[in-house]
Amino acid sequence: MSAQTPYEPKIVAFLCKWCSSAGSDLAGVSRIQYPANATPITVACSGGVSPQFVLSAFHKGADGVLVSGCHIGDCHYMEGNFHARRKLYLVKELLEFTGVEPDRFRMSWVSAAEGAKFAQVVRDFVEDLRPLGPQDKLKAERP
Repeated sequence: MSAQTPYEPKIVAFLCKWCSSAGSDLAGVSRIQYPANATPITVACSGGVSPQFVLSAFHKGADGVLVSGCHIGDCHYMEGNFHARRKLYLVKELLEFTGVEPDRFRMSWVSAAEGAKFAQVVRDFVEDLRPLGPQDKLKAERP
């Protein structure tokens, strides 16, 4: 990265097919401006996102990981987002143990009708990651 090029964090975003992914689509078709820093990965449900997925994203060079699903109580799979909230709550502790700042991980609840909210979540996450700089803790440990 040169002195003229500002740091742009790379974000991997695991998005629930039914709500958050549709919310990101709505932001796009509504032409709501937000940074293109997030690479979306559509999953059936936020409850299916394993902590291993999060660690793998960091290991492969992500500066931040976002998991986003349906609002609590509105999951298309009844309790998927409750499961996500419980298991991914521990991810921050696991990240800290592995040497990654816990602020590099974020969860959000965005419905299909909330394109503007999805855009704001990405904007906020990018701005919060910039002062942390590139994440290289796990990359340095690769064989």
